[in-house]
Amino acid sequence: QVQLVESGGGLVQAGGSLRLSCAASGIIFSFDPMGWYRQAPGKQRELVATITSGYRTHYADSVKGRITISRDNAKNTVDLQMHSLKPEDTAVYFCHAVDVVPGGARGSQSEYDYWGQGTQVTVSS
Repeated sequence: QVQLVESGGGLVQAGGSLRLSCAASGIIFSFDPMGWYRQAPGKQRELVATITSGYRTHYADSVKGRITISRDNAKNTVDLQMHSLKPEDTAVYFCHAVDVVPGGARGSQSEYDYWGQGTQVTVSS
């Protein structure tokens, strides 16, 4: 029972900035990784950025240089700092986390995927 709640979405003009935040609550072992996805109207959900528990990051080519992902392992939060926004960045942004827990069998572990409800980002021309 893990809940992810996003905040920080809104309307911004092209070239502007937004900071999205995601806070997790519930029983959590270890989120690895955490990340952000987005889905534009009529399009499939796509990866924006991920960050591991060891703070390794990965960015989609479309956002490299314009977006920074960060996390606080102690608080189980993940943020997405966006700047130089473009109209094509308009989408619903979803927080995502994978909870990694030890399994009962030798050398086993289990992974559980959690998603936030999404927050709307609209970039006007």
